[in-house]
Amino acid sequence: MQLLAVGLNHTTAPVALRERLAFAPEQLGTAVAAARNWFACADSKGGDEAAILSTCNRTELYAASNAAHPLDAGAQFLADFHKLNYAELRPHLYMLPQHDAVRHTFRVASGLDSMVLGETQILGQIKDAIRTADEAGGLGTYLHQLFQRSFSVAKEVRSTTEIGAHSVSMAAAAVRLSQRIFDKISEQHVLFIGAGEMIELCATHFAAQNPKSITVANRTMERGEALAHRFNGKAMRLAELGSQLQQYDIVISCTASSLPLIGLGMVERAIKARRHKPMFMVDLAVPRDIEPEVGRLNDVFLYTVDDLGKVVQTGMENRQAAVAQAEAIIETRVQSFMHWIDDRAVVPVIQGLQENGEAIRLMELERARKLLAKGESADAVLEALSKGLTAKFMHGPQQALHRAQGDERAQLAELLPQLFRGRR
Repeated sequence: MQLLAVGLNHTTAPVALRERLAFAPEQLGTAVAAARNWFACADSKGGDEAAILSTCNRTELYAASNAAHPLDAGAQFLADFHKLNYAELRPHLYMLPQHDAVRHTFRVASGLDSMVLGETQILGQIKDAIRTADEAGGLGTYLHQLFQRSFSVAKEVRSTTEIGAHSVSMAAAAVRLSQRIFDKISEQHVLFIGAGEMIELCATHFAAQNPKSITVANRTMERGEALAHRFNGKAMRLAELGSQLQQYDIVISCTASSLPLIGLGMVERAIKARRHKPMFMVDLAVPRDIEPEVGRLNDVFLYTVDDLGKVVQTGMENRQAAVAQAEAIIETRVQSFMHWIDDRAVVPVIQGLQENGEAIRLMELERARKLLAKGESADAVLEALSKGLTAKFMHGPQQALHRAQGDERAQLAELLPQLFRGRR
C-alpha cells in the first residue's frame, strides 16, 4: 500500500479554478466511495482507502492504494469527478507520494500550509472530512493512523511553538479592508450571509467595531436567528436578499452554495437604490457566492478569499522562527510515521514465520503424544521432541546457506548466527 496526497490549494491555483474542483459537503461521502472504486479499476488489489478535504483554500484527495500508478489515478479521478479537462488541471496539482504525503498532511493539520499561517480552523475541517470518510467506508489502517498522528502533531506544534501568535485572521483582514472604505464601521449596516464558523468569526470581529446594525441571512432561519441573537442583530431568509441588499454597506458572505447567491443584476439594482453610495463586499466562499462581474461596478469594492490572503501575509518575518521550530517537530514525526509504515511492510513476513513455526510445533507435539501413547518414557519423548523441533527450525536456514553463493552466502553467514543466537 502506498500513501499519497493529490490536490491544489491557494498557492497553486486561483479561486476561479479552486471553486470548480471544490466538493459540496453533501458530495463528499459519494466522492470518497467513487475514489475507492476508481483505484480498484486502476489495477488495485483491493483494500484502497480514501478521504477528501475540501475548503475554500484547498481540495485534496488523500489515499492509500496498491494500484500500479496511484498518483496518476488520484489526479485523473479529481478531473473526471468534476468533468474538468485533465490537461488544464494538471499544472495546478501537486502529486505527493508516501513520504511527501505524510509531511504535507502534518503541515496542513498544523496550519503551516494555510493562507493564514498557524490558523486553527483547518484542524476542525480535517476532522470533519475524516469523519465523513469514515462513515463512507473510506478509512483503513493507513489513513486512520495518518490522521490520528496528524492531530497529535498539530497539538504539539501549537502547544510548543508560537506559530499562531502573530497570525492575522481572515476576519480581522476583512475589518481592516472595510476601514479603507469607511472611516467608521460604527456608522455602517453589516450583512452576513451564512451562519458557519467563518461567518461567526467575522461577525465577532465586526461586532467589536459596534456597527449601526448586524443582520444574518441564512437558508435555515433558526440557525440564522441563533447567530444574530449573539450579536444583538436580526435574521432574514436568503430569499429576501434581492429586496433587502440595498440597505447594507458591508456584506460578508460564506456559504456552501454551489451557485452564486448574489448576481450582477441584483447588485446593480441595490447600488441604484443606494444612489451609488459605496458598498464593501467580501466573498469568502469557494465556490463563490458573489458573481465576479460584480467587482467591475464603480461603487462596489469586492474582495475574494485570495484578496484577503494577501493582507494576512503581512508580518511573516515575525513568524519565521516559529515556523522553523514547527518544521523540525514535523520532520521528526514524519520519520516516526515512516518507521511505522516500514514495520507494516514486514508484518506479512512475521505472520508467515509464526504460522510456519506453529505448524512445526503442532506436528512435533502430535508425534510426542503418539510416542507417549506407545509407552515411551517421558525423558525419551522430550529428547525426541527437542531434537525434532531443532532439526525442522534449522532445516530452512541451512538449506538457504548451502544454496547461496558469493555475496549472498557471505551475508547469510553473517546474519544467521545473529538470528539464531540463544539466550543465556
